[in-house]
Amino acid sequence: MGKEDFVNADFLMIQRMKQGDEASFDAFVRKYYGEILNYCHYRCFDRNYAEDLAQETFLHFFAKLSDYHDRGKTKNYLYTIAGNLCRDFYRKKKDIPAEHEDLEQSAVSAPMDRVLDQIVVEETIKSLPPEFAEVIILYYFQDLKMREIADVLQVKLSLVKYRLKRAKKILEQRMGEEDAYESQRATYDL
Repeated sequence: MGKEDFVNADFLMIQRMKQGDEASFDAFVRKYYGEILNYCHYRCFDRNYAEDLAQETFLHFFAKLSDYHDRGKTKNYLYTIAGNLCRDFYRKKKDIPAEHEDLEQSAVSAPMDRVLDQIVVEETIKSLPPEFAEVIILYYFQDLKMREIADVLQVKLSLVKYRLKRAKKILEQRMGEEDAYESQRATYDL
């Protein structure tokens, strides 16, 4: 199935949803829910909040469905809604618990180093300015192309390129500092 067929499938699905076809609503959610949930999870790092935000994304989309005009960018529109909800979430709730249920559960099955690496990456991304963190998440974790990120964020492609380059540089510096701290700590633990 080519990209054009994919777009036409969305258009047809949206038309059926506008006519009240329940099966189309279900198919639409199944098609995009995983990606939106992952995006929300990378933005707020808490699975429960991410699930709530992903569900709220679809509720917002469906609430405005009658006004929605498909232009072949449905997924980008969902990312935009989800991004706005995540930003609102952070405005309302500044302190998110550092303990993550999924990390606690994965600690049993995964080696401790892998869990710690995941925590360091999450904390490092959270420490980035929001506009940089969003570009990193969309590019690396959601596999969007820079042009798609520009559409989702409604900014110029050159700004996306700048933010991605700057964010990578900051991440490299901060991850390098973390590695230096860990090796120094390991020396003292001997």
